[in-house]
Amino acid sequence: MSDTIEVIEAKEKADDKDFFKERVKTMPLLIEWASPEIRNDKEIILTAVKVDGGALEFASDKLKDDKDVLLSAVNQAAWVCCYASERLKADKDVMYTAVKKDGQALYFASEELRDDEDIVKAAIENKPIILKYASLRLRQNKEIVKIALLNAGKEKETVISFLPTELQNNEEFSNL
Repeated sequence: MSDTIEVIEAKEKADDKDFFKERVKTMPLLIEWASPEIRNDKEIILTAVKVDGGALEFASDKLKDDKDVLLSAVNQAAWVCCYASERLKADKDVMYTAVKKDGQALYFASEELRDDEDIVKAAIENKPIILKYASLRLRQNKEIVKIALLNAGKEKETVISFLPTELQNNEEFSNL
């Protein structure tokens, strides 16, 4: 019930910067009910995403294209890179931070970064099945394949299914 009261209050105070400056410290998703001007306030959005990266969803497009905001958000919750601007989905620092925390974030990376060895290695170290979203070139890279298979555990067969046919039956990988 108190959450409902908070939302009603947030809607009533949509233009009240001081209200949101304080409330996002403990209820960051209330930013959804803020005015466009407040959703474009870097200080308020940074405060919100440091508590709950999911608050990035409600930030202005301008702030979804702000590297500082994105790095803060993905440090809190890597998956929120899905809200990043296309420019930042192609930014190596942002995406490396995201995939290092959760390899699943590779799904949201630009095509160029899906072909970047550092990015893909970081992603598959903690989420081997994300190899599926690496470029074909890197799915053919034996070093990358070894990393994925060594970390795959019970998902080894699934990881193997994402390899090019010529590598799927490679004896070099059968003992990993």
